[in-house]
Amino acid sequence: MASTTFSGPVTSQNGFVGDFTGNVTGDVTGTVTGIVKLPTYTVAGVPTASANARALIYVSNGAAGAPVVAFSNGTNWLRVDTLANISAT
Repeated sequence: MASTTFSGPVTSQNGFVGDFTGNVTGDVTGTVTGIVKLPTYTVAGVPTASANARALIYVSNGAAGAPVVAFSNGTNWLRVDTLANISAT
């Protein structure tokens, strides 16, 4: 398979096929296979929930000091295991 490098925005009318390396921004539709790596934050450093509705993050101390995956409901960052707000304590 050929390898092509792009710079700047790229738009596809029929989707892309194959593997990618690096960051993906914007909307992704379809099936993602393989490992999805979430960005890591501490409770003190999470981005604003209101600007990141429906986003997933890994919070290294968000479950009373233990790591947890969290999502934004547009108001708060909530733990996926209990739906409680993330908290370092």
